[in-house]
Amino acid sequence: MEFPIDAKLKDGTPIQLILADHRDNEPLRRLFEIIIEEGASYPHDRPPDEDDFLEYWFKGKSTIVAYPQRSPHGPDLLGAFYLKPNWPGRARHVANAGFMVAPQWRNKGLGWLLGAVMLQYATELGYRSVIFNLVFAENQVARRLWRKLGFSELAVLPGAVLKNDRTYQDAIIMWKSLLP
Repeated sequence: MEFPIDAKLKDGTPIQLILADHRDNEPLRRLFEIIIEEGASYPHDRPPDEDDFLEYWFKGKSTIVAYPQRSPHGPDLLGAFYLKPNWPGRARHVANAGFMVAPQWRNKGLGWLLGAVMLQYATELGYRSVIFNLVFAENQVARRLWRKLGFSELAVLPGAVLKNDRTYQDAIIMWKSLLP
């Protein structure tokens, strides 16, 4: 898969997907802080420090970021995903990925586009399947998106996630084969 990828959202907005580099650290970190504060999709209870952020989003991963066309690496990060092996060694062929879409860019098809690109990229990199270890059960938008992209819900982890209101919600393990 060759980056950058030019695409259009459902409303016709032209965007570009690029491989992230050091210029994307701050926009990506700012978006991650917003997503963590929402508390609806990542297990973090506070923003990570710089080293932990770089470890989580970059080390051993392919990170793809989405920007408006003709303004890559700028402040207007629309969304992102990372792709990595879920396990080492003999199970390295099972991928894991994490996604974020900026609140103002939701419901425009960006999540679907990022997911579809991730699946194609993972296939081209030789992964045989993708697993999501912790899809928050109450995140119906994400669950619906992943089912639309062919993922199955394998298991429920009861009370796995502490919510912002200090109650617990279940998490779902989702999986998709990439084999023909």
